[in-house]
Amino acid sequence: MPTEIASPHDIFPHIRIVMGMVIGLGVTRLLSGTARIVQHPGQYKLYPVHLAWVGSVLLMLVHFWWWEFGLYAIENWTFGKYLFIIFYAIMLFLLCALLFPDSMLDYTSYEDYFYSRRAWFFGLLGATYLLDVIDTLLKGPEHFARFGSEYLFRTPVFVALCLVAIVVRDRRFHIAFVAAALIYQISFILRLFDTIV
Repeated sequence: MPTEIASPHDIFPHIRIVMGMVIGLGVTRLLSGTARIVQHPGQYKLYPVHLAWVGSVLLMLVHFWWWEFGLYAIENWTFGKYLFIIFYAIMLFLLCALLFPDSMLDYTSYEDYFYSRRAWFFGLLGATYLLDVIDTLLKGPEHFARFGSEYLFRTPVFVALCLVAIVVRDRRFHIAFVAAALIYQISFILRLFDTIV
C-alpha cells in the first residue's frame, strides 16, 4: 500500500494556489488604493514617499510570485514549510493593508497616515527581509549560494534601515531610503532573477 499520496511536484501547484490567493489579495489592495487616488485625487493630499513604497511593495509582490517558483525544487514538503510560505505571504499582504487603510478619516493626508503607521510598516518590512533568508535556505544550499556575499550584506543593512525608519521621521531620510530601496530592488531583480533557474 503506497504511503505517498502525491509527489512533491504535485504538491507544489497546490501550495502555489493558496500562496497566490494571499498575494492576489495584496495586489488587489494596492491597485484598489491607487484607483481610489485616481478617482478622488483631491480627497487626501498625496505623499511621494508613500506612493514610492506602494510601487516598491507592488514590485515585491510580483517578484515574490516569480521567485517562489524555486520552491518547485523542494522534495520533502512538510506542514511547517507550507505554513511558513503562507505566513510569508500574509506578511506581504499586511504591508499592503498598512499602505492603504480601510479608512483615512482619522488622518489629514497620506503623509500624516504614513508617519503615524511607520513603526508597523517598517517593522513588517524588516521582518520580510529576515523571512526571505529562511525562504532562500528552504530552496537549498545551491540556491542560497547563488546570491553570494551580497545577499548576506544586503539583509542586515535593510533590516537596520527599517529599524532607523521606525524611529526617524526626517523626510530626507525617508526619501533617500525609498529611492535606494527601489533602485536596489530593480537592480537585484534584473541581475539575479531575470530568468527562472
